[in-house]
Amino acid sequence: MNNRKKIFNDPVYGFVSVPRGILLDLIDHPYFQRLRRIRQLGLSSYVYPGALHTRFHHALGALHLMQEAIETLRQKGVDISSEEAEGACAAILLHDIGHGPFSHALEHSLAKMHHEALSQMFMEALNQEFKGQLSLAIRIFQDDYPKKFLHQLVSGQLDMDRMDYLNRDSFFTGVSEGVIGYDRIIKMLAVHEGELVVEEKGIYSIEKFLIARRLMYWQVYLHKTGVAAEKMLIHALRRARELSLSGISLEVPRHLGWFLAREAGDTADPEEMLSHFSKLDDNDLTAAIKYWSEAEDFTLALLSRGLLDRKLFRLEWHSEPVDGDYAQSIREKISQKWGNAAMLDHLVYIGSESNRAYNDTREQIKILFKNGLVKPIDQCSDVPMYTQLVTKYFICYPKELGI
Repeated sequence: MNNRKKIFNDPVYGFVSVPRGILLDLIDHPYFQRLRRIRQLGLSSYVYPGALHTRFHHALGALHLMQEAIETLRQKGVDISSEEAEGACAAILLHDIGHGPFSHALEHSLAKMHHEALSQMFMEALNQEFKGQLSLAIRIFQDDYPKKFLHQLVSGQLDMDRMDYLNRDSFFTGVSEGVIGYDRIIKMLAVHEGELVVEEKGIYSIEKFLIARRLMYWQVYLHKTGVAAEKMLIHALRRARELSLSGISLEVPRHLGWFLAREAGDTADPEEMLSHFSKLDDNDLTAAIKYWSEAEDFTLALLSRGLLDRKLFRLEWHSEPVDGDYAQSIREKISQKWGNAAMLDHLVYIGSESNRAYNDTREQIKILFKNGLVKPIDQCSDVPMYTQLVTKYFICYPKELGI
């Protein structure tokens, strides 16, 4: 009887228990163990030194919250079978298994696929290996199951993914603005006509949740130094791929080398691609950056040294698209300083970042009142819902220019 559950000591929630069976088998699988070597917040540790937690941490935390949510709903009379509970738990456990090195930083750079599409590929492969035991989890993950609320717990406005990452990222960065009342929100969850709703008493916790999400995006996820580091890593990888495809040999870990030897969209053999991707983690990129800091190519070496020694580019936020003449003046200064060896496309970045704290166009957070009435939160809240899309424009360039 003592072996029925495995206990993990989580710094955020304390002891987290996982029942022995398919869930523990998934955790023990090499695909899932790889998440120990993928940082949850990518390059944010350049800004917040404590942000070294991993996707492994996050997935276990989301699983714990899913277990709590299922127990809460069952206590309120919601019919959730043991198979459905296991399926929802497996879906949330594997929801991020498709993340590559440094999480979102290199999304679409290695393979032109969203991490959710890669997660589904991993889940399909695991389902074959486990002889169909993940079929229900995949249906829930794809929103192809009649009980829609199960999918909403995995991927929705109030999913267990968001509940965990806001709380966990706040904990490890020390940014207290991101702390949410996840436990109260979960206790206030209910199901109405097959969809997830929040009981009236939980409305203030939801308001705090949306405000915390907005603050965390601009203070952590889209912090200008973190964005600059991500752009440098992306362009280091792009430059390395250009050199590799032109026949120049680079020192590189083997599985990363497989991706650099072909275009990002070349996924003609999905099984081979997944085999290489499943062996990639932050360590491969870190090793490559160390190698490339001594590369003969000036641009690749400059970017890699900057990442290695935290000599990061300057990023300026602008309220309007960056003026073309201003960008050209920066390019000219780079050419004057470093000559033709400097590849301008990899040293000056212009773009934008956007965030909407609450996207009510896809799915609304609904409040259930005691009289049985259900209303969208924006019709019963006293505070702004931050539904507007906030866009900030940027230009990013080497600090050595002295601008």
